Order: sequence, then C-alpha cells, then structure tokens
Amino acid sequence: MTIRFGSPFTSPFDRLLSLQRELDRAFENPGWDFGLSGRGVFPAVNVFQDSEGYLLRAEVPGVPPDKLNLETHGRTLTIAGERDSNGAGAEGAGYHRREREVGKFSRSFTLPSSLDVENAKADYKHGVLTVRIPLKAAAKPRQIEVKAA
Repeated sequence: MTIRFGSPFTSPFDRLLSLQRELDRAFENPGWDFGLSGRGVFPAVNVFQDSEGYLLRAEVPGVPPDKLNLETHGRTLTIAGERDSNGAGAEGAGYHRREREVGKFSRSFTLPSSLDVENAKADYKHGVLTVRIPLKAAAKPRQIEVKAA
C-alpha cells in the first residue's frame, strides 16, 4: 500500500512551501508565550546599557502620556498603560485591517541592583517612552588620586 500526500502533480517544493506557510501561521499566533522578547509583544521595548546606566525605549504610539504608568517594586520596573480604539477611525466605520494592539498592557523588567531607581526619569515624545535609570554612585567608576610619599 502506498500513501501519498497531496496531489500526484504537487512537487516537493510546493509541499515545502506549504509547510513553511503553516509554520509561519503557527508562529504568528502560537498559543504559547515566547517571553519578554517574543513576537507581537506590546509595547516593543529596547533596553540599552552605557556607562551612565540603563536606557529603555518603549514604542507606545497612540497612547497618551496620562494613560501610561511606570512603577518600581524592588528591582522590577513595570511599564503599564492602555491604548483605546477611540478615534482610531471614522465614526461608524469597520476595520479593513488592524495591526495596532488595543487594550491594557503591562511589561516588567528585572533591573540590576547597581541601578539607582530612585533617580529614574521618564520622557514621552512622538509615541516613544524613554526611561533613563542611572547607576548608583557606588557602582560608577571613580578615579583614585595617587599621592607621592
């Protein structure tokens, strides 16, 4: 008995392309969590480290600053907010395509103990939330003067 998959006129390349489309579809909506860096996580956040501390940039277009909430609890920084669909389109119109997430969101990040979260500052400009968290004074490099004896 011979088992065939698909049509006898289907090439192996067509089958591979079909498998690729199925895998792409599965990763678009997998049904499991990829974690903090997974595809489709909202908001997208880049975290940078330099000699002054950490810089987080969160893309939150369409979210007014008064709908954003930043909290620290110990070494955890949480960015939360809400993007509503009000004003997203014409009155009474339906969506043809919707790619921006709406609703409440929350992202949490565990910060190193070397950061001074008490002096963190946040700015919001052009739909990008920027959070600067400096290093603690004890964690910053310091110059030690050498004295002649």
